[in-house]
Amino acid sequence: MEWDTALDPLLSSLGLELYDVEFSAGTLNVVLTKAGGVDLEALTKANRTISEWLDANDPIASRYTLDVSSPGLERRLRTPAHFLGAVGEVVTLRELRGEEPTRRLEGTLVAADDRSVTLDDHERGEVTIAFEAIERARTVFEWGATKPVTTKGAKAASTSKKG
Repeated sequence: MEWDTALDPLLSSLGLELYDVEFSAGTLNVVLTKAGGVDLEALTKANRTISEWLDANDPIASRYTLDVSSPGLERRLRTPAHFLGAVGEVVTLRELRGEEPTRRLEGTLVAADDRSVTLDDHERGEVTIAFEAIERARTVFEWGATKPVTTKGAKAASTSKKG
């Protein structure tokens, strides 16, 4: 089934975008995104809208569970579009290497196209990996990456109306 074609119009009417969709082990996983993030209210509306569409169109013959969510802080990367959207971010991936052991890489994603990704790995430097060699990948959220700004001794700004 072409889920993009079916779900995109429903989601765009709610101001949401389809990030990923996968039917696996009896669960239809629909992952949504929106500039500024997806809140619980938006997920609830999307769940209801998608559920109504599924009931009316019955595209899945067997029993299934619908799971609607946002990508989260560490989002899964599966498609060239996912990787393109993550350029400049820290990612981790597992690279399949034929007869050699699988290799885990982590670093800044510096480029991506329809055939491969280029990662500035923390240990190996710049490495280009073909999509078919990527077992799995995700973005990495770095806790405490920036130091909080303190306002000790600073005066609060105020506004006033002259009237």
